[in-house]
Amino acid sequence: MRVGHEASEAAPAMSERELHFAIKAGRLGTWSLDIATGELRTSEVCRCNFGRDPAAPFSYAELRAAIHPDDKVRMADAVEHSVASRADYDIEYRIVTPGGDLRWIAIRGQPDFDSEGRPLRMTGVSIDVTDRRQAEERLSESEARYRTLFDSIDEGFCVVQFIDGPHGPMSDYVHVEANAAYMRHAGIPDIVGKTARSLLSRSEADAWVAIIRGVLETGQPVRFERVLETTDRYLEVACSRIEPATKRQIAVIFQDISARRLAERRLRELNDSLASQVAERTAERDQLWKLSQDMLARANFEGTMSAVSPAWTQVLGWSEAELLARPYASLMHPEDMPPTLEAIGRMAETHQPARFENRIATRDGGWKHIEWTVAPELDGENFVAIGRDLSLNKAREAELEQARQSLRQSQKMEAVGQLTGGLAHDFNNLLASISGGLQVLKLKLHRGQVAGLERYIEIGESSVRRAASLTQRLLAFSRRQTLDPKPVDINRLIAGMEELVRHSVGPMIELEVLGAHDLWLTKVDPSQLENALLNLCINARDAMMPDGGKLTLVTANESIDERDARGDMPPGQYISLRVSDTGTGMPPEVVARIFDPFYTTKPLGEGTGLGLSMVYGFVRQSGGQVRVRSEPGHGTSMCLYVPRYCGAAQAEAKADVPPPSSGQGETIVLIEDEHALRAIVEEVLREAGYRVLTAQDGPTGLQILNSDTRVDLLVTDVGLPGGLNGRQVADAARLQRPGLKVLFVTGYADTAAVGNGRLAAGMEVITKPFEITALTYKVRALIDARLAH
Repeated sequence: MRVGHEASEAAPAMSERELHFAIKAGRLGTWSLDIATGELRTSEVCRCNFGRDPAAPFSYAELRAAIHPDDKVRMADAVEHSVASRADYDIEYRIVTPGGDLRWIAIRGQPDFDSEGRPLRMTGVSIDVTDRRQAEERLSESEARYRTLFDSIDEGFCVVQFIDGPHGPMSDYVHVEANAAYMRHAGIPDIVGKTARSLLSRSEADAWVAIIRGVLETGQPVRFERVLETTDRYLEVACSRIEPATKRQIAVIFQDISARRLAERRLRELNDSLASQVAERTAERDQLWKLSQDMLARANFEGTMSAVSPAWTQVLGWSEAELLARPYASLMHPEDMPPTLEAIGRMAETHQPARFENRIATRDGGWKHIEWTVAPELDGENFVAIGRDLSLNKAREAELEQARQSLRQSQKMEAVGQLTGGLAHDFNNLLASISGGLQVLKLKLHRGQVAGLERYIEIGESSVRRAASLTQRLLAFSRRQTLDPKPVDINRLIAGMEELVRHSVGPMIELEVLGAHDLWLTKVDPSQLENALLNLCINARDAMMPDGGKLTLVTANESIDERDARGDMPPGQYISLRVSDTGTGMPPEVVARIFDPFYTTKPLGEGTGLGLSMVYGFVRQSGGQVRVRSEPGHGTSMCLYVPRYCGAAQAEAKADVPPPSSGQGETIVLIEDEHALRAIVEEVLREAGYRVLTAQDGPTGLQILNSDTRVDLLVTDVGLPGGLNGRQVADAARLQRPGLKVLFVTGYADTAAVGNGRLAAGMEVITKPFEITALTYKVRALIDARLAH
C-alpha cells in the first residue's frame, strides 16, 4: 500500500516532466498572447521555430512582420474568427526568417475569456512543419508526374487487382485503373471496374488469369505476346507486381502490334517468293532504264557519273563512254554551273531531294534545257538523277508568248485605229480652218484687198492654239507631256480656283469643299492639276444636268499598304483628291473605257473624248493613280492619288516683269532639224538683235560648241538626228563650257531627255508650238539670268 501511495504522489511530477520532455523533443514551441495589450510571450523553441535568437525578446509585431505577405490576411482572419466564435485557432502559414529563409509554421491555440465573456488571451503551441510541407509538395509533384505519364503515354496501361471468384481464390481480377490508350490498343471501352471473366470467354480468361497470377505469386516480371481473342488484336504485354504483394495488384503495360504482326506475316510471304520477285523487278528496272525517254543517271558528289541510260545518247548525242569519262559539270552551261553545283551540294548536306533546271551541252555544239530531279542514295556518296528534255515545252512556251504578243499587237492596233480616227477628225477640222484662212488671205492679197486681213490671221492662230491644246491632251494621255512639278498644297490650289469652279458648274450645282487638316504636300505640275480638276468638275456638272445636284471636293492624307495598292500603284503615302457627284452614274462597261482616247458618251459635238484620258495620263505621269467608283443612279466618285512630297512648300513667286526682247549682239547656237522652223526661229532671233549660228543635227552643233567661238546661249531641239539628242549635246558642250545656258525646244518632250522636271541650273524648256514673243522673252531671260553657285 505504501508503494502505491508514493507512486500516486510522484505521478503529477512525472507527468509534468514527461510533458516538458515531449514538448521539447517534438520541437513544440509554446506561446501566450495578451489580447488587450498585444504582449506576446514565447518559449525558446517557439522563437527558434521563427528563426529568432532563443535568448532575445520576440514581439507580436515582429511575428506579424515575419509572416509571408500572401498569408497575412489569412492569419489575421483566423485570429479574428477564433476570438469571435471561441473556436480553436488552427492555421499553417509561411514566414520569412531574419536570414531570408522561407519556413512553414503550424499554430494551434485557444482563446481564454473572463467571466463576462471578454477575450483575455490566446495560448497555444507552434511547430516548424517545413519538412512535412516540402515532402507533401514533392509527393504532389510526383503524383502529378505519374498522372501526366499515365494519361499521356502511347501504350495501353492498367492496374488489375486479383479477387476471389466462383472459380476459387484469386481466380479473377478486376481493372482498378486504365489510361486513355487502353481503348485504342485493346479495343475495349470503359474497362475500369470490369473483371476479366465478365469480358472474356472462359478459356481465354483462364489463360490470362494464369499468366498474370504467376507474376503476383512469384514477383517476377514477364513479357509476352498474345492474341486478345475478344477483339482479335495481337498484344505485346509486360506485367510486374505492385508491392506489397498483399495488395494483390499487377501493373500491365501493352500495345497493339497487330499491324506489325500482319506486316511480319506478309514479309514472310514476300520472302518466300523473293528470288523470283527480285528477278522480275530487276528485269523491269532494266527495261525502264533502257526505254525511258527521260535521262537517268547515277552519279557521285565528287563530280562523275557511274551509269547513264540510253536516253542520254538520244537526247544529247554523246556516247555512254564519253559521258562516263568526263566530269558532269563540264556538260553544263557556264551560267548554269554555279547554281546547279550549289543545289547538288545542298542535297549532299540535307539528304533531301532537289529540283532544278539548267542547260546541257549537245554533241553538235548546241544546248538543251533539261529539268532535273535528283535524290541522294543512302550511302551518302552517290545520288540518282532524272532529267527531262524541255525543248518541246520551251518551243510551246515560245509559241504561246508569240500568240500573246500577236494578241497584244492586235489590241494595240485597234486602239491606234480608234486614236488615229479621232485625231484625223479633229486635225482635219483644224487644218481646214487654217487652210481656208490662208487661201482667203492669198485670194484677197491677189486682188489687192488688204482690209480685214487680220481676221483670217487670227482664225489661223486660233486653230494653231486649238491644235496645240489637242496635242497636249494626247501627250498627257501618253504620259509624255512636259511637266513642271512643284511642291503643291492641294487645299490652297482648290481655294484659289474655287470661284472659277463655281462659275464653271453654274448655279444649279451645289459645291462643297472638304479639305483635310494638315494636308501633306505633293509635287506635281500645278497648272496641269488645275486643268485636271476643272475637267473633272465640268464632267460632273454634265452628269447632273439638267436637274442639278451636289458636287463635293474632298482631300485626305492616305497611307496605302500592299493590300490597298492592288498592284496598280506602289505602297506608300499619298494625297487623295476626290471629286464626287450625285449625277446619273455609269455602268461597269462604261467605267472600263472612260480613259480611252476619243471615247465619250456625250452627244456628237459636245465632247472630244480626250478630257479624262488627259487627266489619267497626267496623274500616272506624276507617279499617282486614278480610281473610279460609279453606279447607275447613284452618282460617280473620281479619286486622284498623287505621291506625298516631304520637302518644304515654295513661296509664291512674284509676277515677273517681261524682260526686253531685243538682243545686244549675243551669240546663239540654234540646232533644229526641221528646215522651215529653223529658218523662222533664226530670222526671229536675228531680227531681235542676236548673232545666230545654226546646225541641223547634234554632231554639227557640237562642233560649233567645241570651237573657240563665243556662245551665250544654246537653243536646241530635243529630238535630233545624227546619233545625239539635244540633252546629250548640251551635256557634252557643258564639259567645255560649264556655264553654258540651254533652252530646250520640244514637240513631245521625251521626259528622260529633258530630265522630267529636274533640269540643271541654267536650263529651260519651251514646248512647240510657241508664241514668237514667248520665245524671245525666254531667250532674253535666260541670257540675263545669273547661274546659282
